[in-house]
Amino acid sequence: MKSLNNSRSYVLLTLGFLFTLGAAVRFLPSNLAIAESPQTAAHPAETKDNAPTPSPLTPGAKQIDQVCFTAETAALLADDQKMLKQQQVALQELELELLARQQELDRRAADLQAVEATLQDRWGQLQDASNDDMDHLARMYGTMKPDQAASIFNQMDSEFAAGFLRLMRSEQAGMILAGMETKKAYAVSLRLAAMNEDVRNSSSKE
Repeated sequence: MKSLNNSRSYVLLTLGFLFTLGAAVRFLPSNLAIAESPQTAAHPAETKDNAPTPSPLTPGAKQIDQVCFTAETAALLADDQKMLKQQQVALQELELELLARQQELDRRAADLQAVEATLQDRWGQLQDASNDDMDHLARMYGTMKPDQAASIFNQMDSEFAAGFLRLMRSEQAGMILAGMETKKAYAVSLRLAAMNEDVRNSSSKE
């Protein structure tokens, strides 16, 4: 009977030891994980502390001095850009308008130059015709008798009469001038002396 009790006690002790051992083994990995957790957590910190700071020039690195725009600033910039574009378009239109006006002015200037050339040509023709008429009349008066021509010259304007006498030969002009009235002959002589006076003055200054 005593042997049976001893056997039961041995079995109970053995079972108790096994249960204790199983519990210890079951909780052992958790404890180890808990114990290693601070060390594991410490490694990232050490890695972070020991990691080199990325250079601002490294591709992908964030720029520290980036400018941040608010919505209001962005709207103002957009309005300014829109206004600048409108002003640019207006300047281009004004430039085209000024170019068109310049072309119109150039065309009108060319037309005026053509008209001026035509007028100058016409004036030259009239002067040539007038000179031809004067030459013709001067030849007619030169063929007349001096006293007859003198009576006609007495009725002429002094400057007009001097113009005719200027075209005649000196002998013919002298005889007609001698047959004219004294006062009229004197006035015509003054006109003849005043002709080409500017040319004589310029020659004397040289």
